[in-house]
Amino acid sequence: MSNKGKQGQSSFQWNRFVAIVRKEFLQIRRDPASLAIALAMPLLMLLLFGYAVNTDVDHLSMGVWDQAKTAQSRELVQNLTNTGYFDERYQVEGYGELQGLMDSGQIKVGLVIPRDYSKALDTWQPVDVQVLVDGTDPNAARTALANAQLILQNRAMEEQQAQLSAEGLGNVQIPIQVQARVLYNPNMKSLLFNIPALIGLIMQNVTAILTAFTIVRERERGTMEQLIVTPVRPSELIVGKLTPYVLIGMFSFVLVLAAGTAWFGVPVKGSVGLLLILSLLFLVTALAIGILISTVAKTQLQAMQMAFAFILPSVLLSGFIFPRETMPLVIQWIGAVIPLTYFLEILRGIFLKGIGIGQLWQDTVSLAIFAVLFCTVAVLRFRKRLD
Repeated sequence: MSNKGKQGQSSFQWNRFVAIVRKEFLQIRRDPASLAIALAMPLLMLLLFGYAVNTDVDHLSMGVWDQAKTAQSRELVQNLTNTGYFDERYQVEGYGELQGLMDSGQIKVGLVIPRDYSKALDTWQPVDVQVLVDGTDPNAARTALANAQLILQNRAMEEQQAQLSAEGLGNVQIPIQVQARVLYNPNMKSLLFNIPALIGLIMQNVTAILTAFTIVRERERGTMEQLIVTPVRPSELIVGKLTPYVLIGMFSFVLVLAAGTAWFGVPVKGSVGLLLILSLLFLVTALAIGILISTVAKTQLQAMQMAFAFILPSVLLSGFIFPRETMPLVIQWIGAVIPLTYFLEILRGIFLKGIGIGQLWQDTVSLAIFAVLFCTVAVLRFRKRLD
């Protein structure tokens, strides 16, 4: 073969690329299940997890042992239930009943009001009110304990103010006044924090799993040999297989984005155009990871196992559930090589803070590096298989 012929085969040819794209679209059309997964599954998962993944702790079931049984003790219980954090479900007559209800999971909080509660208040004497919290769920326990302490402290301050007023010191002011302001999510709704992250996680998982089967499927169906004897180059094959899924993935992303904003009422404070551009970059990265898995796996079962081996760490280490700042340094380093880590920062930054590329350029560069890296490694792996 002449040098000219070799040069023609070694360069990227658009006609061969278009042929691969057309072939992949035909393959997708003959496999409606995969197309349904790509389009319907993200919406289904968003609706399911959007309601299930909720870190707001409220309406905790509470048992009350009110030994005083006075108007003042009932007012104290009412102060707790009016906040919405606690629901009075049971009135008991001893520690044994409280323990039994907590053992069976029927209550999460127990409130014990002593017999001399009202008498102590009337005589301006200190009185102990006991709060029992089920600590099997640490997050719920911390929230319940903090809210109960805050409510009871506020009640104590009201009683103290009444005492001072009775003594002619009603104008005494507390020396320190706290003026707190929560930015970006003033009501601290977990939904506003979770929905953007769910969109990124769902799109990563669905697209990576879809492309993880592409080359393995060719090999198992015996069509890989037909591709090998053609002049198609590895780069043309990889990019050609990626392209249809990029288009399908972006269409699916738009659907999920619309559902997340319309159904759950989560507004996009930043630029939607920037969000779509950076989402396209992330989808290419996730699809390239799936292609890389497909070049390594020998069977579709292996591809599925490898895809899930990638998905689980990305859920736990990317900051989707747990703040990365609280993780050990080594674990943070591991999370730093997961593309979803950077995309979550982009999603939450655009959704909640309304920031632009000026603040997100580092995450964008990291995603671009991952996209180029995974695509390059996939091409090299596939070339090695051909050799």
